Amino acid sequence: MISTFFHAVFYNPIYNALVALVALVPGSDVGIAVILITLVIRLILLPFSLSAARTQRAMKLLEPKIKDLKEKHKDNKEREAIETLELYKAAEVNPFASILVAFIQIPVLLALYWVFIYEPFSAINTARLYTFTPVPHAVSLLFLGVISVASKSMVLAVIAGITQYIQAHMALKGTMNPSNGGPGGSFQQVIGMQLKYVFPFLIAVISYTTSAAIALYFITTNLAGAAQEWHVRRVIARETHELEQMA
Repeated sequence: MISTFFHAVFYNPIYNALVALVALVPGSDVGIAVILITLVIRLILLPFSLSAARTQRAMKLLEPKIKDLKEKHKDNKEREAIETLELYKAAEVNPFASILVAFIQIPVLLALYWVFIYEPFSAINTARLYTFTPVPHAVSLLFLGVISVASKSMVLAVIAGITQYIQAHMALKGTMNPSNGGPGGSFQQVIGMQLKYVFPFLIAVISYTTSAAIALYFITTNLAGAAQEWHVRRVIARETHELEQMA
């Protein structure tokens, strides 16, 4: 049941879009199609990422007010919860927005990843195609006529790891507070260090042990994620003043 739903809603649409792009791009270059489909999906998910970023920024700005409420109503948890919800409502903040965004993004990105893993484009799986999906007459597995997307590529794997580091650095910049004592701050710093230094190595290993198509996917989504982080910060910066006044 879940598998059928996943394939019908996520996997098959992404596979069809990728096949259509292969048919439309010059030279039927699978590598270019991988880059384009990754960018299109990141753009579709951008509004959800903006929503999550706004929520995270608002929650951070409201932290002093929430701390005051905890201190004020430390003996009355029910009153604390009511006034906290009222504060969120006044600031137009949904504390569950980030969870919702994750639920939306994860199956889409997993489907995109699994399409690259399980669908060899040396042979198009016509059983998965919609009637209106154009079928490429020929498929080029050489990205830009140089690198085979069906084979391993050390160069692309290293670039995938580097771009993952860049994205992690941008995502964590300004979110780690060295002065924040206590177990919560320590745990956040440990997770941040792993994301910044361990995860890029894992991405590079996965990229090399699978195929150049997976490496291209990671490179594109990492660069798109870094650009998205930059864009989100610019958008959020324009909204910060109002939230600071409210907090």
